[in-house]
Amino acid sequence: VQLQASGGGWVQPGGSLRLSCTASGSSVSIKNMGWHRQAPGKQRELVADISSGGSTAYPDSVKGRFTISRDNAKNTVYLRMNSLKPEDTAVYYCDAWVGARRYWGQGTLVTVSS
Repeated sequence: VQLQASGGGWVQPGGSLRLSCTASGSSVSIKNMGWHRQAPGKQRELVADISSGGSTAYPDSVKGRFTISRDNAKNTVYLRMNSLKPEDTAVYYCDAWVGARRYWGQGTLVTVSS
């Protein structure tokens, strides 16, 4: 299973970005998909998660600002990020669970600065 992420870039504080991640190479249904991020010198942390049925979960740090969604027909997960802050700067990774195994995308850099 390969995950291809896109949509990162530079944005000013208060701006918005949308990330996309498409999974390919699996004939088995994908269960949960999600986004994590890793800032320099910090551990990777969960940003958002969505089940195959559409149930979502967010940490308090992004709740109300980030929205995760998915298109099961396209095996694609999206992350809409609004009201971005400098502390949101990180490499964002998508992940997908196929059976009992987790797969990771290659990461896309999001930089929030003025």
